[in-house]
Amino acid sequence: MSTEWLVTGARGLLGQDVLAVLAAHPGAVVTGLGRDQLDITDPVAVRAAVTGHRVVVNCAAWTDVDGAERSEAAATVVNGTGVRHLAQACADSGALLLHVSTDYVFPGDSRRPYPEDAPMAPVNAYGRGKAAGERAVAELLPHTGYIVRTAWLYGAHGPNFVARMLELASRRETLDVVADQHGQPTWSRALAQQLAALGRAALAGQAPAGTYHGTAAGRATWYGLARETFRLAGLDPERIRPVGSEKFPRPAARPAFGVLGHGNWARCGLAPLPRWDDQLTAALATPPFTALVAAARTNSARPSS
Repeated sequence: MSTEWLVTGARGLLGQDVLAVLAAHPGAVVTGLGRDQLDITDPVAVRAAVTGHRVVVNCAAWTDVDGAERSEAAATVVNGTGVRHLAQACADSGALLLHVSTDYVFPGDSRRPYPEDAPMAPVNAYGRGKAAGERAVAELLPHTGYIVRTAWLYGAHGPNFVARMLELASRRETLDVVADQHGQPTWSRALAQQLAALGRAALAGQAPAGTYHGTAAGRATWYGLARETFRLAGLDPERIRPVGSEKFPRPAARPAFGVLGHGNWARCGLAPLPRWDDQLTAALATPPFTALVAAARTNSARPSS
């Protein structure tokens, strides 16, 4: 019997990977809708889109963190109200909802990984909007709603930190990178595979509803991620120089510590995502990172001796 999946935000960095992973699974019938095809702030359009699907994977979001700080109401309409529309449509139709959220719902003042049930206390507008979306899922879908928090995503289908480091390697002798923010660099393809596995477990009645943390194991700083990217690419990691966050002031505050715990995966018999450095190794061996690595090696400006 076929399983009907709906992926919203299907043209984004994560959404494209989710579509590819699901399409490769036997028996899955997948609908992917980009932002121009489905406005999740339109409840009528959302209801029509959800009808006929058994699982909805919501990758649609306002992801411009600094833009959200300048336009909080508009961002929250997407990240909060739009998610409520999806949750209500799923509640009415009986569909499962896998909603992708963020570590930014936490304040970032911990020294230990945040467990799934840690209190939300976001420090910026983006986090507040995402927290509103989480509350809508928990309220409307207590038995069929799944919140999957992720962070520091990079992948093949959109601008991201890893690709940016490789691109800059060809143009700059040294790079200053923030060393006082801690998180879990996560490959979008690995997260897409985890979301697909969670959805299948939920359909089989093996995954309790609730919150899961879809981030890589281990932890790093942006500085550490940049150095490891250079090392794996065959570039000199000493070209990366550590700086504090004050070197790059931004409109929105960034949590200094976004490391998440992964205890809830055991509830549905799934292992957490692999370590961040193992994910990075695998990612750099796939397009388009292979081309970026080759270009960086060829064109990279070497430090003067």
